[in-house]
Amino acid sequence: MAITLTENAAERIRSFMEQRGECVALRLAVKTTGCSGMAYVMEYADVIEDDDVLFEDHGVKLVVNPKSLVYLDGTELDFAREGLNEGFKFNNPNVKDMCGCGESFNV
Repeated sequence: MAITLTENAAERIRSFMEQRGECVALRLAVKTTGCSGMAYVMEYADVIEDDDVLFEDHGVKLVVNPKSLVYLDGTELDFAREGLNEGFKFNNPNVKDMCGCGESFNV
């Protein structure tokens, strides 16, 4: 099982974490929501829980709870700029379908 980052994503995450301070990792998860069923969640992790799975890529620590890892395994997190828009992009091989607005997905 693995979750990876592109160099662009790692640079952006490091920048956010430095601005916030006192953060040990970035937490990735999924939650039930939207018209397709699930959405990605990104938040700062101030502690690593006993059941968290820890990944490290390009010097950035990521933590994922086991329940979310089933849906995120194999995902590459990227940060891209497209025209005037910029943001994180989840390249998740488990996704079978996405809603029209791109906010939620199902596996």
